[in-house]
Amino acid sequence: MDRSRRVRLLPMLAALLAAPAAGAAEPVAVEAPERPKTTQELLDASLPTDWRRPDPGNTLYMELDGGRVVIELAPDFAPAHVANIRTLARQGFWDGLTIYRSQDNFVVQFGDLVDEGGTPRPLGDAKPALPAEFSRPSDGLAFHALPDRDGWAPQTGFAAGFPAARDPAAGQAWMAHCYGTLGAGRDAAPDSSTGAELYVVTGQSPRQLDRNITQVGRVLHGMELLSVVPRGTGPLGFHEDAAKRVPIKAVRLASEVPEGERTDLQVLRTDTPLFDAVVESRRNRRDGWYVQPAGHIDLCNITVPVRIAD
Repeated sequence: MDRSRRVRLLPMLAALLAAPAAGAAEPVAVEAPERPKTTQELLDASLPTDWRRPDPGNTLYMELDGGRVVIELAPDFAPAHVANIRTLARQGFWDGLTIYRSQDNFVVQFGDLVDEGGTPRPLGDAKPALPAEFSRPSDGLAFHALPDRDGWAPQTGFAAGFPAARDPAAGQAWMAHCYGTLGAGRDAAPDSSTGAELYVVTGQSPRQLDRNITQVGRVLHGMELLSVVPRGTGPLGFHEDAAKRVPIKAVRLASEVPEGERTDLQVLRTDTPLFDAVVESRRNRRDGWYVQPAGHIDLCNITVPVRIAD
């Protein structure tokens, strides 16, 4: 083949090599998968309807020297206890009493610690005896289940905004002992609680207490004021030295406080697609620091977002 012919064929050969084979599909550009949104990005994009304001009639304000603790009561789970607690709050039962127990990795407890020979503070119009309210029928309770298995119950999820568990076979549901849970202290008898002695979980979730103590609510705001209470040196974290106990200025129902003095909180609803997305963003962390998504989340590791309204 002469040189001039080779020069003419070379561009044609190059074009043939570059062209796709007959019948071959044209290459398609592959788009990179969309980066999952972080929890904060999801909350930043939330709508007003994704949030709720707690009922002032079922919200307690505990006033301490360090500030205010806001507690939401749970009448759907413990109606008799919540009614008693509301009566006690209206009567100022806890005013001037103390947080007298702080057990490391467990609870703080407050109420009327009667020293030997002391006289208990009267309950006034509150009932002196209540039934144990460890669980309730699951029928009629809107239960938003989580996708993961739980070691303490057949199902876990959220109901009425509270972390909860359910046994479909037994037809029962109950609140779960998570960080910030408010419970009613009792003696050995299951029905020995009145709501006058209360505790808040400040440590690792003691789920073994589920269905053994009446749970009446949870802390929404100001948990840091309880978690830093100095640990008691006596058995079970009781403060043997009265000077170490934390004074309670007052406990009031929010509905009894002038509107301008209330803490206007908004709590993320737990029955929406947004909440499911928030749970998934915590269940499978994919932000830059995480190497391996967990693919699982424990009920008590889900913190329901709470914010102060603008």
